[in-house]
Amino acid sequence: MIIVTGGAGFIGSCIVSRLNAMGIDDLVIVDHLLSGDIKKKNLEHKRYRRFLDKTEFLRKIRKGIFQEKADCVIHMGACSSTTGQDENYYRSNNTEYSCHLANWAKVNGSRFIYASSAATYGEGEQGYSDADESTRKLRPLNLYGESKQRFDLWVLEQGFEKEMVGLKFFNVFGPNEYHKSDMRSVVAKAFPKVVAEGRMQLFKSYRPEYGDGEQKRDFIYVKDAVDVVMFFMENRQANGIFNVGTGKARSWNDLATAMFAAADKPLCVDYIDMPEHLRARYQYFTQAEMDKLRKAGYAKEFTPLESAVADYAGYLQKGAYL
Repeated sequence: MIIVTGGAGFIGSCIVSRLNAMGIDDLVIVDHLLSGDIKKKNLEHKRYRRFLDKTEFLRKIRKGIFQEKADCVIHMGACSSTTGQDENYYRSNNTEYSCHLANWAKVNGSRFIYASSAATYGEGEQGYSDADESTRKLRPLNLYGESKQRFDLWVLEQGFEKEMVGLKFFNVFGPNEYHKSDMRSVVAKAFPKVVAEGRMQLFKSYRPEYGDGEQKRDFIYVKDAVDVVMFFMENRQANGIFNVGTGKARSWNDLATAMFAAADKPLCVDYIDMPEHLRARYQYFTQAEMDKLRKAGYAKEFTPLESAVADYAGYLQKGAYL
């Protein structure tokens, strides 16, 4: 049996889809779904043993009454908003929840794979190395990044990086992110306007070394992110905290160009003012160092940005899910 927390969320539901495609349906899905929650569509047509509400699951873990044997725990469950201001919520929901689950997995001999984040890198002044000594020096820019950083540090303090896997996801985009509102990728938010109106918006740059739209991110397609998770599920000798990006930073203008090409429209971008509250916390450049993942044995190539956007466009135009 495999436990997938955040299993109705973006990356989690794509992992469930992949496991089903591999013929694996002995799954326990953990998430928090409200009445009318559009996340429920991420689980339509998925095969799994049962669904557990996150609160009930965590209660059972804490009390030691969750008795089922799990071969693997894939922990994608977290509040992923980078703009929230409730520090106590981030601490309990992202950090402490992860600590309880990691301890349970260790005691029960379950493989433990969890989602960290490139948000831990902050402005990138320390670079983007996933070496453990570098991880200890990072200074995130927001409470979400801090909650992920605290758990990474806890893993290192316990020595758990020798037997568990943390994945620092960079800018993941793709099907099944439709429920994420303002936290959806720019592709998800802007592509319908590109199709309908033939134009889109990007933020202006406030640094002279970057032109408007030339701020860069390491964009990674969700199917590639899932490939990395599957690699670590199948290769238990590989452990540690790893970057999950492509290793190739691309500009927002590159992303826009790919979107207009996918829509068969001429490029038309309007550069707009960035909200004041974002300017001090905005990342102008992210690029994952990928040597550690490669040395762990991951050899598959990552989908080029243009191909990934074109593939995702097909899902967006049909309202399709993975």
